[in-house]
Amino acid sequence: MYKALTIVLIAIIGTACASTLCPTCINIAEQSINILLNLILDSGIIGTCGTLCQALAEKTGSQVIGTICDLVCDAVGIDEFIKLLDNADLDPIWYCEIAKLCPVNDHGDAKITKFSILPASGPQGTTFSIDLTYVSLNGTGTGELVIDIHTPDRIPLGSGFLAEAKKAGTYEERITVKAEPDPQCDPTQEPCEEWLPGVYNVTVQICNGECGSKHPHSAIYDSAKGSFQLTR
Repeated sequence: MYKALTIVLIAIIGTACASTLCPTCINIAEQSINILLNLILDSGIIGTCGTLCQALAEKTGSQVIGTICDLVCDAVGIDEFIKLLDNADLDPIWYCEIAKLCPVNDHGDAKITKFSILPASGPQGTTFSIDLTYVSLNGTGTGELVIDIHTPDRIPLGSGFLAEAKKAGTYEERITVKAEPDPQCDPTQEPCEEWLPGVYNVTVQICNGECGSKHPHSAIYDSAKGSFQLTR
């Protein structure tokens, strides 16, 4: 979703959240941050929050996007807002938390109680199911579920998924990975995973905020590790 490395053939099945404001904002934020940076660098538009965010609204054709930009920019101030954009230091979750469109829970928790990868091995083309169960005693904040796979050919694979804020309870998630080459991957443009025989080490993290972020309302709740093997 919003990690630099993505696995193309990957899907997640989890518990849906009733609110649509937070995921909508995050989808908008991903687009907005890149356009805002281009407006500053290419067009030299700075001025005030109103000037910059109105330019964003006109560029995207959406007053909603401009309004969310105003909320975030006014909250941190135009100088800090531009600094964050220049340093590529404004992740979508934090952006929407500043706009008060994504819930914050700094006392949340999540503990992974079950973790499995099935089947344990299989030939290329096998779909592996990565299942985890986690328990939260205090609920969770808006965060991320991240999977990283270390491959035999050392091409890093990974993907991040929005984990919307949840109440205290027990939750199950499933990530499926189909171990076959992506026919749309162009090796002249980027490394392409060939899914060679060998051991694939998997790490899954549940985070408050974006995993690895240094911003407020961010932390790693828990992580789990496992592996699967591709046979010839």
